[in-house]
Amino acid sequence: MKTSLRIGTRASLLAVTQSTWVKDQIERAHPSIRVELVKITTKGDRILDVPLAKVGGKGLFVKEIEDALLAGEVDLAVHSMKDVPTELPAGLHIGIIPQRETARDAFLSVKYDSIAALPEGAKVGTSSLRRRSQLAALRPDLSIVDLRGNIDTRLRKLDDGLFDAIILAGAGLHRLGLAARITALLDPDLMLPAISQGALGLELRSNDAELLANLQFLHHPATAVAVAAERAFLLRLEGGCQVPIGAHATLAGDTLTLTGLIARVDGRELIKDQAAASAEEAAKLGSTLAETLLARGGKAILDAIYCAASSER
Repeated sequence: MKTSLRIGTRASLLAVTQSTWVKDQIERAHPSIRVELVKITTKGDRILDVPLAKVGGKGLFVKEIEDALLAGEVDLAVHSMKDVPTELPAGLHIGIIPQRETARDAFLSVKYDSIAALPEGAKVGTSSLRRRSQLAALRPDLSIVDLRGNIDTRLRKLDDGLFDAIILAGAGLHRLGLAARITALLDPDLMLPAISQGALGLELRSNDAELLANLQFLHHPATAVAVAAERAFLLRLEGGCQVPIGAHATLAGDTLTLTGLIARVDGRELIKDQAAASAEEAAKLGSTLAETLLARGGKAILDAIYCAASSER
């Protein structure tokens, strides 16, 4: 193995924290290796004044890092898997998926202990159409407002009274040591997570077999199986930040259970279902469940969303 290793990462505090954890694990397992973090600014990091759903395109938070990986400027990339498109550039692959943090969304509020406790008209911040649609279905009386920026910025806006509550990924708060700020973790039955939420992915060049072999100690097969099912669901739906879809898979023994969701942005229609299969059929499970939801009305919802998005360009 090389005596030095360069990890490509976004420059945000959460991304650097995640990549630093990977760095520390590698240096502990391979004491002779010096690991360096290379911070890279992505398109998604640069555009903060526009909702993600209106930015368009896939790979908003990974493309520049993948370009550096292909150019040999870094040896490895650490991503939040929920940011990674289902189709990767030729010559790259997600070779390692470490054990998942919580996949659940987190409800944060200074005054209220749950979504149900929020008063009519309460202002709730989120940057996700998936969260927006599910919140609107649960509480159509709420005022749901787009919220961008890093975690510190979002927490400051909550503390300053600009929002009655905000919804963030629980995994990020845990990794940053901010679990105490979580008012409640939301059960997936109440708020279905984003595809691969809470999971990290280590992206490598496809021909770097030596590095892949030396990083196997970080791979968590059960997480990889669950993520495979969720991403197969996403792949069939051709989804991204512009559409409110979610999925969550759990593995018990050899039984993989997947729940999927397609929703209208306003929350007036949510199509949700669940299916199970063996772990070996993860990809098939994801695509089959997607077909089920499309047939039940999901296709009409997605077609309308894509049509509206095209007309706004």
